Order: sequence, then structure tokens, then C-alpha cells
Amino acid sequence: MNDVLLRAGGVGKQFMQGGRARWACRDVRFDLHGGEVLAVVGESGSGKSTLLKLLAGRLPCDEGAVSYDMRDAQQQGGLCDLASLSEARLRWLARTDWGFVEQQARDGLRMNVSGGANVGERLMALGGRHYGRLRGEALHWMERVELDTGRIDDLPGTYSGGMQQRLQIARNLVTRPRLVFMDEPTTGLDVSVQARLLDLLRELVEDLHLSAVVVTHDLAVARLLAHRMLVMKDGQVVEQGLTDRVLDDPQHPYTQLLVSSVLTP
Repeated sequence: MNDVLLRAGGVGKQFMQGGRARWACRDVRFDLHGGEVLAVVGESGSGKSTLLKLLAGRLPCDEGAVSYDMRDAQQQGGLCDLASLSEARLRWLARTDWGFVEQQARDGLRMNVSGGANVGERLMALGGRHYGRLRGEALHWMERVELDTGRIDDLPGTYSGGMQQRLQIARNLVTRPRLVFMDEPTTGLDVSVQARLLDLLRELVEDLHLSAVVVTHDLAVARLLAHRMLVMKDGQVVEQGLTDRVLDDPQHPYTQLLVSSVLTP
């Protein structure tokens, strides 16, 4: 593995509920390395989606810090606390060096512009203005995610759910980010569509040497995609380790329950 790309240093977030503060997640610690995929698993309400938003700078931490190895800071050899970045800098990261695959593809796409424009739009954030090059990149990435390039001028609303998710992935990867956040990327898709999408994601992660944080309640998704796992319960990490080790020999009673509930007919 390469040097640390992303670090969660005891991060936590609390919300008001019924007039009282409740920790949605607390004291989460891990390092993510270049080319590594980390799965965050747990039931609904375990805090995994809140954690993903903290890591992606979409929510501020109430405790701890999220640090990232900025490209222009590498020569200085240090991780940069996201809280120290301006809103403009965070937006630049989100549009270029990071990707975020939403659970509902429609939330990650612009539904009123064509499929090709959805892909090319992120390149424009890097200064791309040449129509022919933008269209060429859109065609390349649509082909890469196995979309019919003849649909490049069609609106995303005319695509199936699986095709919309593929288009969202192409939109995220066109800027060749180093880090991609994924929120339940296969939820709501037919089993056969899920299987092919997972195969595609695994191929892209390996080919592009991507780092990724994948939130999922599906342990099969975690096993297929992730090198390591965090298991969350009631906002806290109860177990973490290599994916195969955690799934084949779970140590915490909650992890054992999750694994047995999947394996038991």
C-alpha cells in the first residue's frame, strides 16, 4: 500500500433529537491508503452514512478531524485537515480529486441535460472548453462503463436504473479522482444488474488504482469490493480488519450476528 491518503482521527457528529444531543457516530479512527477500498457496514441507523458525509466534507466534525493528502501538499509531506480548507477548496476537491456515488443515481446526476453533458460537465471544472474533446471523453467513459454510446444525447430520465448508476459512475471518474465515496451503490437494482455493476466497479478500482470508501449493508458487496471493513453499531466501530478475516472469523457479537443473519436461510 502507498502512504496514507485519508485519515479519520477520532471523528464524531451529534444531532439534536427530542431536545437532546445524540451522537450519530463517535471516535471513528482509521487510515485509508492509496489503492485501498474500505467498506463501512452496519444496519440502518448505525452511523455509517453520517460517517461518509464527514469523510467527504459534507458535514463538519463535532469532534476529531478528517485529513487528506492534497496533491499540491504532497511535497510538504503532510495531511491537510479538511476543516482548514475554504468552501471553494472543498468544492474543488469534490469536483476533481474526489468522486461521490449517491445511493439514488438521480441525486448524483443532472436530469435536465444529456448523458454526455453529465460526464463532460466535471471536466469543465478543470477548464475544459473544447466541445470535441469533451464529447470524446464522454464517449470514452460511457463505453468504459458499458453504456450504449448511441445514447450520449439522451436525457438520463430515459435510462434504466442500472444505466443511470453507470452514468453516475462515469460522471465521477472522468476527472480521474484518487478517492471515491460510495453510498449503497447497488441498492434498488435487480440482482443481475447488481452483479454486473459490482464486477464493473471492481474492474475500475483495480485498473485506475482508486481508493474508495463504500457504505453498504450488504456483506456480499463488502467481500467483493473491499480490502478492509469497519463494522458500525450505534455510531461506534465495534470491529475492523481485513474483509475476509472479519467475515470468516468475526470477533464481536454484533458482527457475528450480521454474518449469521446473512448465512442462515
